[in-house]
Amino acid sequence: MTVARALAAVSLAALAACTVGPDYHRPDVPTPQAFSEPGASAPASDADLSRWWLQFHDPVLESLIERALANNLDLEAAASRVRQARFGEKVADAAQWPTVNATGGALTLNSDRGSGASSTGAPPQGFQLPGHLNLYSAGFDATWEIDLFGGVRRQIQEAKANSEAAVWARRDGEVTLTAEVAADYMTLREVQTRIAIGEAELARQGDIGKLVGARRQAGFVTNLDVNQQTSATATAAAQLRQLDAQERTEIHAIAILLGEPPETLEPTLARGAAQVASPPILPTGLPSDLLQRRPDIREAERKLAAANAEIGVQTAGLYPKLDLLGLASFAAPTVGNLFSSQSFTSAGAGLLTAPLFNAGKTHAAIGEAREEATQAQLAYRTAILGALRDAEDALARYRSEEARRAQLAQAVGAAANSLAIARDQYRVGLVTFLNVYTAENTLLGARDQLAQSDAQSAEDLVSLYKALGGGWTT
Repeated sequence: MTVARALAAVSLAALAACTVGPDYHRPDVPTPQAFSEPGASAPASDADLSRWWLQFHDPVLESLIERALANNLDLEAAASRVRQARFGEKVADAAQWPTVNATGGALTLNSDRGSGASSTGAPPQGFQLPGHLNLYSAGFDATWEIDLFGGVRRQIQEAKANSEAAVWARRDGEVTLTAEVAADYMTLREVQTRIAIGEAELARQGDIGKLVGARRQAGFVTNLDVNQQTSATATAAAQLRQLDAQERTEIHAIAILLGEPPETLEPTLARGAAQVASPPILPTGLPSDLLQRRPDIREAERKLAAANAEIGVQTAGLYPKLDLLGLASFAAPTVGNLFSSQSFTSAGAGLLTAPLFNAGKTHAAIGEAREEATQAQLAYRTAILGALRDAEDALARYRSEEARRAQLAQAVGAAANSLAIARDQYRVGLVTFLNVYTAENTLLGARDQLAQSDAQSAEDLVSLYKALGGGWTT
């Protein structure tokens, strides 16, 4: 067969080729028209969800997140998986092209059984090897499996879908990472605020302790008041020790997310900064937007596409395979004559194989692939339902915490006023120290709860940004 005829045969085979297995179509999963939880004040397009942390206007938070995105070890591992998947694409794509190998060899043969008379003097009989032989060869051989029924094309589709799923998995890692850094940072600022409240309260306890001591020396009160004040001071100091440990723990956690040793950020995250203020806009958008914005949903959809392509890969095993083989070589007894026209030989062959019996192995593999596709579709639907729940839950928590925070602010104001009245009355002897002690504990508890509520409100907003799929870039 000449080269032209071989190419014509391959072209006819390619024209006749078909792709077995189901073609992929993304499932149409209905979503609600709007979120049931009220509170969305603007569509998602009004805020940059890809860098939602800029809405908090905190330079330290912005720096921490950018460093985490650049250096986090889990993200580096995810990036490695993306590169690995793209190499898998190249491996799958290579299967549709011929495989060509170069060959070369040299042979030298020496034998004392050359031509001539035998030991009996009779002429040699039959085939006799020459006494000395050199043989040099060089050439090429090629094999090519013609993708008649699309098995290789389905493998390429599967590899491409897996590569895209790896990309979305990395982006989902970015969403999770940015939310974790922000949540830990806001918890840290909450703890530091509570430490400041505790230190101020400890100083006030010292002032009231001096007052109680003076009144005891004057005989206006007993040691009961002194003991109560001493107990209050010791309790406030003990709470500070616990908050100090929590502060260091949060700093260490943030450092690990940035891919750095635990103690690295202690100078950067020193006390003194205010708690993070929540932005006024809730960019929820529509539930249907989640299908495009949430990386975990996009990843699940790509895995479904890969599972669908695998059905075609296995289905191709039911059909014949056509392999083309070609050989071109030069062989000569001397190197000088190796590439002469008289030394050239070529050969070509086509091999068609068709499956007849394998005890149901191929059909079982197709069934297994179909079940994997079914599971992938269920995982895709589950991811969508989970995303809807995440957004609804985050909205509910945020709105509830905002209402609670407003009530706690009122409680702090009332408690502060009550403490001022109790102290004035104690100085003139109208009430016992128990009234002051109770008012102090009430104010301290209210201020501590308000600080925690401020941080919880900000963390709930971070959860909402995460639920909406914010925190990744193309």
